[in-house]
Amino acid sequence: MFNAHSSMIFHTFAVMEQDTICALATPPGGAIAVVRVSGPEAVGITDCIFSGNLKKAKGYSIHFGNVIDADGKELDEVLVSVFRSPHSYTGEDSTEISCHGSPYIVGRLLESLILSGARQAEPGEYTMRAFMNGKMDLSQAEAVADLIASSTKQAHQVAISQMRGQFSKELSDLQDQLIRLTSLLELELDFNDQDVEFANREQLSELMDKIDGHISQLADSFQTGNAIKNGIPVAIIGAPNVGKSTLLNALVGEERAIVSNVQGTTRDLIEDTIQIGGITFRFIDTAGIRKTNSKLERIGVERSLQAAEKAKIILLVTDKPQQFPDVYFRDDQIVLQVINKCDLSQPKNSYLYHRQHTGRLFYISAANGDGMDLLRRALVCEVSLPSNMDTNQTVVTNVRHYNALMKSLEAIRRAKQSFSDAVPTDIVAEDLRQCLHHLAEITGREITSDTILQTIFSTFCVGK
Repeated sequence: MFNAHSSMIFHTFAVMEQDTICALATPPGGAIAVVRVSGPEAVGITDCIFSGNLKKAKGYSIHFGNVIDADGKELDEVLVSVFRSPHSYTGEDSTEISCHGSPYIVGRLLESLILSGARQAEPGEYTMRAFMNGKMDLSQAEAVADLIASSTKQAHQVAISQMRGQFSKELSDLQDQLIRLTSLLELELDFNDQDVEFANREQLSELMDKIDGHISQLADSFQTGNAIKNGIPVAIIGAPNVGKSTLLNALVGEERAIVSNVQGTTRDLIEDTIQIGGITFRFIDTAGIRKTNSKLERIGVERSLQAAEKAKIILLVTDKPQQFPDVYFRDDQIVLQVINKCDLSQPKNSYLYHRQHTGRLFYISAANGDGMDLLRRALVCEVSLPSNMDTNQTVVTNVRHYNALMKSLEAIRRAKQSFSDAVPTDIVAEDLRQCLHHLAEITGREITSDTILQTIFSTFCVGK
């Protein structure tokens, strides 16, 4: 399942794996810093700069002492944690040196490690080593980055679930079912001249339907997962000078956009991300939509329409209760009509909100805050993301995973159609192999002909 480029990566890693690497593992600026060392000589190199004796140290042990800098002088009092292969994050011998967070101390400590035989780690190299050494698969490795970047409870729950292998297990179960299915069909090909059927056709069709349904469920979860990870895109759309920029500033709580009575002030997209009710929203302030002779402003209008096309929620802003012309929205988009400047034209607090097919209407004053709390609550209500994710629910958040799932779904559906049309078995088997291939792209679990053969011979006695 891996191509020539993948083989080159494996070769490069085999060379790099012989190195012992070091790097700062904590954000700079804290009171305590942790320097991680990993590789075949991790313990020995750390021992070279440590006042104690680590060479015979057991795994999962912690040692107190001093580290020595490149000039042979005591640098800091530290704690050294020792991890022995394969029981470490990377699967290699590793140490973690906890020292004070002074940039000078950290810099001198890394310099001493490098002079003793280590090298500076490349970005992501620790997690790559963990993947290459079988400590995690690709989807788990990507979840590490998602966990670090998580800023909401939902994003954290999804990332921790994927890092622990819940998504991987579901994919592994799907692959096992596909291997079983493919092995049955390929076994029949081996006995094609004897017109032998090793599998009940009805059962095979039911199994393909089951696999189709499971992959569809995972792919459908991407809309929710992408919103949890990257935020709900909300486009603020309207004519010039209706208060779109004032509304953005009111929503995010700071002066992100220039506010002016001059029409056409906003000519480019202004974006900011905030959390409301534990949900991340990406608000996009757009240029006012109108006919104009200004080439620059026309570009801004075009970008506004593109932002509206990509948004999940549209805040359609006007300064009077009237239909906004010349903009069309998709049926799956949520459109909230926001009538701004109600402090100038409407009685104070004269606003309403109703979730009916007749529309969703708000009277607000972005300038003084009237109606803003209701608008914020409505945004949270409309997206309806779960506040507490089901720990047994797998949610796809990665666009690479989603694309691979869609390709695998196309392949299994081709196989189902071919099977229904009584197309030759070898064509059905090839579509199943393609489905396997795309699922393997997610985890990096290689499915070879040997894997399928092993399944065949472990299940059937073909010598009779």
